[in-house]
Amino acid sequence: MPVFSITGEIDPFLHVALARGEKIYCESDAMVMMEATLDLKGKMTGCVGSAIMRRFANGESFFQQHIEAVRGAGDCLLAPTLPGAMRVLEVGASQYMLSDGAFVAASAGVELKVRTQSLGNALFAQSGGFFITETAGGGQLAVSGFGAISELEVTPGKDVVIDNSHVVCWDSKLRYEISMTKGGAGGFLGNLVNSQTSGEGVVLKFTGQGKVLVCSRNRDAFLGWAQGKRS
Repeated sequence: MPVFSITGEIDPFLHVALARGEKIYCESDAMVMMEATLDLKGKMTGCVGSAIMRRFANGESFFQQHIEAVRGAGDCLLAPTLPGAMRVLEVGASQYMLSDGAFVAASAGVELKVRTQSLGNALFAQSGGFFITETAGGGQLAVSGFGAISELEVTPGKDVVIDNSHVVCWDSKLRYEISMTKGGAGGFLGNLVNSQTSGEGVVLKFTGQGKVLVCSRNRDAFLGWAQGKRS
């Protein structure tokens, strides 16, 4: 099985070591370097329908990069689009739900499936609208977050509430629901309008047993700040 490891402290690389005949797939443009024993091809993972749904679910490219050790063992370095930390997760005993843009790479035994979610979550959560990505199969999965990544443990009776813009991925056994923080006067309608216009107040509440990965930076807030500096 390919071996995934993180190398570097600030904006690290994902290092993957492949034996002859092994292969992985990764997000488009993730490949930074690979040894000459490896082949890189742009392929559509799964059927056309699955590729389209993944595009809607988490903003992935229609075609992904497939790297295979054709002529012998070899190493490659991968990097996510946004600067920040990465984590390698073992998929099999645990499966994960992925937020938009979290996927970096996976071994060939890991499948990214797309399923629908509730109307409330679809309207407000930054997790692919009506569709959300969930892993299946077994192997290694690399995810990234904007900024630093921290792992939170959810246990029965110890629910966790997280700003949806900071969620990277979570154990699929966890139950989650969308809610809004109380914003003073205006009641539910006031909170709803404020959340949709400012992006503040929308949170995900996780219950059950499992882990959630969160990142320190809010991508949309940063882009808004950067655009404001340019004007």
